[in-house]
Amino acid sequence: MIKVPEVRLVGENIEPGIFSTQEAFRLAQSMQLDLVEISPGANPPVCRIIDYNKFLYEEKKKKKEIKAKSKTSEVKEIRFTPNTDDHDFEFKVKHAEKFLKEGDKVKAHVQFKGRAIMFKERGELLLLKFADRLKDVGALEGLPKMEGKRMLVMFAPKAQQKKKSSELGKLVSSEKADKPEKAETKESE
Repeated sequence: MIKVPEVRLVGENIEPGIFSTQEAFRLAQSMQLDLVEISPGANPPVCRIIDYNKFLYEEKKKKKEIKAKSKTSEVKEIRFTPNTDDHDFEFKVKHAEKFLKEGDKVKAHVQFKGRAIMFKERGELLLLKFADRLKDVGALEGLPKMEGKRMLVMFAPKAQQKKKSSELGKLVSSEKADKPEKAETKESE
């Protein structure tokens, strides 16, 4: 319910202007539409004559579309032990690369059990080696840190646009390299 004496009226098929609230209600009823307060903080408040149910439907549709376009990134975990073998390490690196390319964050941690806590250096070296292997697709968010019996590190995906622009640069440079050869063949004819 609009309780102010006058409103600024805008909308389709209406000349914008300041009207009394009763007159604005009468205009809306004559068009079989609703009087909706758009900006209550303005002086006088701004109202629009629209079909309110259609307005709500369109707003809901816009929110749904925005939500569909936005991708929520997840945090994927990869677990190591201080004695992880090379093959297992390579396998986990491939998975981490895939996760980062999909736009997810990666949380890698080394789990120390029992007396393995004595080999903290080995765990830190493993995580730093892991970070070195992922430097092309992911950015390290911090150095390895201990949390209880786990040493962990986080990776965020690098921007995809930078990768695309570098690929374009490679294409341009390869085209330039191809053109001089074609020019030489024309001269020899």
